[in-house]
Amino acid sequence: YIPDVFKDKYADNEEEADRWYLDQDNNRRPPELLPRDEVARAINTEVKAGRGTEHGGVFLDVSKRIPAEVIKKRLPSMWHQFYELAGVDITKEPMEVGPTCHYVMGGVEVDPDTAAAIGVPGLFAAGEVAGGMHGSNRLGGNSLTDLLVFGRRAGMGASEYVKKNSAIPVSETTVHAASRKIEAPFTREGGENSYSLHAELQEITHNLVGIIRTGSELEEAIKKIADIRKRSANVSVSGGRKFNPGFHLAFDLDNMLLVAESTAKSALARQESRGGHTRDDYPTMNNKWRQLNLISSFDGEKVSVKEQALPTLPKELFSLFDVHELEKYMTPEEVAKGGSN
Repeated sequence: YIPDVFKDKYADNEEEADRWYLDQDNNRRPPELLPRDEVARAINTEVKAGRGTEHGGVFLDVSKRIPAEVIKKRLPSMWHQFYELAGVDITKEPMEVGPTCHYVMGGVEVDPDTAAAIGVPGLFAAGEVAGGMHGSNRLGGNSLTDLLVFGRRAGMGASEYVKKNSAIPVSETTVHAASRKIEAPFTREGGENSYSLHAELQEITHNLVGIIRTGSELEEAIKKIADIRKRSANVSVSGGRKFNPGFHLAFDLDNMLLVAESTAKSALARQESRGGHTRDDYPTMNNKWRQLNLISSFDGEKVSVKEQALPTLPKELFSLFDVHELEKYMTPEEVAKGGSN
């Protein structure tokens, strides 16, 4: 399960992996510490082969490798959560683990210097809601760094925008249209249930647009998402307007459908496996796709996806990397160019 690009950094035998806990300078890391997408793929392979747990996961056992006092000192939250919530003492027995949705690498397309949304004046985005910062797979710990750096840029960008622009008038027609949309679920009778549609969408994306993807399953998901979108236009809500979760979910569905359709169509278009995106029918990385982002747009009825070339890595950043590491991912032409001025 150790990809070629990581073979020099991760142990290929248990003895060396065990030694790493006490001597990290002279031993390679245990393979269970591979990037989360690699671990997720390995778990999925084991489960599909019939070697998983009854709940569709695998067992992770640190009790036989690390002393109990070290586990409690270095993994206090994990020990406490398993013990309190599952009755499992990870200092004495294995814990059952499995991959799940953790972080969205995609998001609003923004200008990297100001965090201003592309094509939507006045909108600024930072953190998980913004796309492009983390490439195909976020490294552990970088979410907080992202917020600190780009949160500041978003705040400064928004401040400058307000200083340079006057108030934008909003037409009465737009206000009345928004008001009618808000009122509509309360005026309908016998319409679709927002909770049921949410549950259906959740099941579709989990089963068909999950960790391991195939073209046929993605195509099926896109059709089912389109059907839910049609039905969501007829959602009805009972009860009043004061804190009505069903009403809130009726409007959340618009955003959920947008993200689900964008993800499914982008995953279908990207015919390779890279980072958090794994295609069973295209199991390897493709240098052509490394140089492209997929940009989604919505016309009010459906999502469209277009390819957009990535900018060339600037020379000052290129020079910070070991060229042999870059050769694992870049084309020979890109490496020879050595970044842009």
